Amino acid sequence: MENGNFWFAFGLTLFAGLSTGIGSALAFFTKSTSTRFLSVSLGFSAGVMVYVSFFEILPKARVALTPGLGEQGAAWYSVLAFFVGILIIAIIDRLIPSPENPHEIKRVEDMARNGQKDARLIRMGMFTALAIGIHNFPEGIATFMAGLSDTSIAIPIAVAIAIHNIPEGIAVSVPISYGTGSKKKGFYLSFLSGLAEPIGALIAWFILMPFLNDNLFGYIFAAVGGIMVFISIDELLPTAREYGLHHHAVYGFMAGMAVMALSLLLFI
Repeated sequence: MENGNFWFAFGLTLFAGLSTGIGSALAFFTKSTSTRFLSVSLGFSAGVMVYVSFFEILPKARVALTPGLGEQGAAWYSVLAFFVGILIIAIIDRLIPSPENPHEIKRVEDMARNGQKDARLIRMGMFTALAIGIHNFPEGIATFMAGLSDTSIAIPIAVAIAIHNIPEGIAVSVPISYGTGSKKKGFYLSFLSGLAEPIGALIAWFILMPFLNDNLFGYIFAAVGGIMVFISIDELLPTAREYGLHHHAVYGFMAGMAVMALSLLLFI
């Protein structure tokens, strides 16, 4: 791979990961959460990721596997790798204790009603930051691999994951901020928790890249598609519904698919 491709892919991954800082900034600078905006945005992000997974990533994985496995073998193994990706992220999600799950809804306005220091909240925020770190490793790999392979799908994926990371930033920042009485501590810890994604990208580069060929690329790319579909269905859409009305999430989801479809058509 060229160094230019590396820096582009790594830059996208860094952008997506550090967008947790946007969520922490909401807690730092605002007194209320724009739930309608977050709901539509999260639904939009899910629509982008689901559409690109089925219509771009999975077909590209199948094409990459075809020379070595043939048409039928490529079809079977790309689907198998897709579900292996789902299994991996599902196991990671299962291992995170639910009270510290980064997708538990926390609103900025809750902070105003809880001004006192609380050790339990500090612990919750710390564990949430750790959970996000573990959770975001495969997301970092997904963004990085997309950046190495195809610019037309990498940028929308990075933006979708960045949107997805906003409520994660809130999930860390809010309990730390009103648990310690310091918004700055919540902001910094939330911001730093996003570093897990670029770290995941570096791990992918140094461990996987020396062995990368068409077959391995096909397996990884198909697994990335599975990871993104799981994130969309298990996390983004439920979180979008919690932040706003059911239809806000659905409209955002449909808009995300439409915009992704149009953007891909423009690159043909």
